[in-house]
Amino acid sequence: MSVDVEPRVKVEPIKPSIGAVVQIDKETFLSEEFPAKCAELLDKHTALLFPELGLTDAEQLAFTDRMGERINFTGTVPGGDVSAEDVYMITLKQDVNAEPEYVWGSMFWHGDGIVSDIAPPKYTMLSCNTPPEKGGQTEFANAFAAWEILPEEEKRELEGLRVVHNLEAGLRGLMDLENMNPAKTGMNHEHPLVWTHEDGRKSLLVGQHADTVVGMPRPQGRALLTRLQEWAGQPDFVIRHTWNKGDFAIWDNTGALHRALPYAEESKREMHRTTVAGYEEIS
Repeated sequence: MSVDVEPRVKVEPIKPSIGAVVQIDKETFLSEEFPAKCAELLDKHTALLFPELGLTDAEQLAFTDRMGERINFTGTVPGGDVSAEDVYMITLKQDVNAEPEYVWGSMFWHGDGIVSDIAPPKYTMLSCNTPPEKGGQTEFANAFAAWEILPEEEKRELEGLRVVHNLEAGLRGLMDLENMNPAKTGMNHEHPLVWTHEDGRKSLLVGQHADTVVGMPRPQGRALLTRLQEWAGQPDFVIRHTWNKGDFAIWDNTGALHRALPYAEESKREMHRTTVAGYEEIS
């Protein structure tokens, strides 16, 4: 039976440049018709928040499959496939995560899967199973807006530049890299600094994992990447969400940076993530 989606969805924009809260019942959310509406809202708002939707892993996976091809690039890391296959449990609980430094890295601006040997995921989805007692909010920054308001002269200078992203850059300062798991040290991927989306829109692909600019001396390249990351994180482009149990979020993974605010290692914070496969850069 089809569902008339429009009257059952209430959308409340958070800021002009990014974010919307979507009030919706679970039946409508899980309908065959809603994914098309969700994609439309993502094109407009970049990041969507669904208060206390209360999805099970199975329901989240079903919705993920309706949004595109499901991808799992964290199945072999602590938290991967723990609660369900293709679900990544993000937590500092010691009985689940024996390598907390990788979760610590999520407390800095980043995109998911950028250093992995895959095309960057198109959408990231996150459910709050257990909210943190303190801290642990998630911030989202609009990388489309960050690109759009750059001066035209600077845009011309940036287009064509390529950046090496790697896990070591993402964890620099958080751990002794000499003792890092050798399987992780080789995780790197080269991407264009200016990411072109399927609809022709462009965004800045930056983050803590952005290490060097190809063909540019390291100091100058690092300075450029740091400045652009700070530019993307300016307040007008950023929203912050305080999690309640059952909250659900979805965002454009190459159009938005995200980060968790710091929370204690003993925190019970537990988030369940699924992802939709993306595409390599469009020339």
